Amino acid sequence: MSDHDDDARVPGAPPQPADQDELVDGRTLDELEDYLDRGRTPRDPGIEASAECRLTLRALERVRGLSLSALEDEASRLPSRDDTWIAGLIESIKAEVVGGRDIPLRHPDPGVRLGVTEAAVRGLLRQVGDAVDGVVVRSSELDGDVTEADVPIEVTLTMTARYGVPLREAAGALRAAAVSALALHTELRIAAVHVVVDDVWLDGGGAS
Repeated sequence: MSDHDDDARVPGAPPQPADQDELVDGRTLDELEDYLDRGRTPRDPGIEASAECRLTLRALERVRGLSLSALEDEASRLPSRDDTWIAGLIESIKAEVVGGRDIPLRHPDPGVRLGVTEAAVRGLLRQVGDAVDGVVVRSSELDGDVTEADVPIEVTLTMTARYGVPLREAAGALRAAAVSALALHTELRIAAVHVVVDDVWLDGGGAS
């Protein structure tokens, strides 16, 4: 193999460093999308046992559910915009599902180190959005040093909403649900939760 064959890969070889950013608990996003395409059959125990993989699958299922109705009801009228909207959601998920920073959790034994990944917290925030009627969390940001206990951080949630949903009330419900979920499942010190509404979709699922 010449010095110029850097892109050649040996089947079964471990991922190169450049590939690590696209891995979700050892699986590529393409692998997870293919697994979803097959209806999650045959069952892959490695994927199903991974919390991060399951979060990614749920997020992709959510986007696909929206995109199907969008393509059926809106694609003939606004094809390029619908495609862009759907692609944007998928890209934001891809950016969030990688592990990110480790967020510590307290344990009575000082010799025991516990933590959750930033990706898991972002997945939690996306699930919170799914529980608010007419809302999809497009992205989330944790601003501050989450790797140190008791350091105040700010959370920014970017959401889209179904046309006709009262935006102020929806944003307030999302903010309250996010604060509650973060308090229940993490030990982050939340100084503020900001909610940004960046798009509205028609009832069929596409962007307006």
